[in-house]
Amino acid sequence: MRNLVAVDWGTSSLRAARIAADGRVQEQREAPRGILTVPAGGFPTVLQETCGDWLGDPAALCLVSGMAGSRQGWQEAPYCPCPAGFAELARGLHWVERGRIAIVPGLSCEADGVPDVMRGEEVQVFGAMDLLGLADGSFVLPGTHSKWVRVVAGRVQSFATFMSGEFYALLRQHSILARMMPGEDGALDEDAFTRGVRHAQASGSLLHAAFSARTLALFDRVPAAALPSYLSGLVIGEELRQRTADARALVLVGSPVLTQRYTLALAALGTEARTLGAEATWRGLAAIARALES
Repeated sequence: MRNLVAVDWGTSSLRAARIAADGRVQEQREAPRGILTVPAGGFPTVLQETCGDWLGDPAALCLVSGMAGSRQGWQEAPYCPCPAGFAELARGLHWVERGRIAIVPGLSCEADGVPDVMRGEEVQVFGAMDLLGLADGSFVLPGTHSKWVRVVAGRVQSFATFMSGEFYALLRQHSILARMMPGEDGALDEDAFTRGVRHAQASGSLLHAAFSARTLALFDRVPAAALPSYLSGLVIGEELRQRTADARALVLVGSPVLTQRYTLALAALGTEARTLGAEATWRGLAAIARALES
């Protein structure tokens, strides 16, 4: 594999890693230069400012994943339809500079006549597969828009998106529930969080269960400081209620803060999960780079 400049370019931040030919991550950098901060035509400049010294290697390959390939990003990279594996992603790369800089296309799938999409999470899934030596499994990528991904024989067969993080933020900041809560979330209250997870399972409807965050506070059964944790448990518990069929041998991929919550929620429901972090992104991009040479 050629020396790789791996870039994860999201909505709010840009992360980059310099990966040696043997797959070792030699250096990492991060900047608050998500796609929404970049002016039209400014993507090459921001990339150069972030890791121009790495790109100075004339033999280096640069692969960019995430929202840089969206319509609001650098250049739109058409989605690769599922089922898809390393080979399909490699064939679908959108070359900004032929043989030198490419954007990973992201994936699309259809369920009940409605399309679903992801950008960036597919790289994490393939990286997790490579790290754990898996060809089959269910992968959960918590976030603003959580993804549940099913992999069979090394290829993503299907996935589903849940707007869990966004719904939490809307309820936390813009609903009547916000009036009952402190200004900052504070540390996770595990008991309140687990209580929320269990109530979501029992209620069967987030539209109904969410109001309990208000009534439990009114009757002093959950302290105000613990209400954000309780609400988080309700939202994540609703997500898990919808995906109970997939809650077997799960792999969680994401930030430690989020994977901790999902691990706790799954444990409350009697399910264990393995967890991975940023290393999955770098391994996934390296695996795509290797696929280019096969």
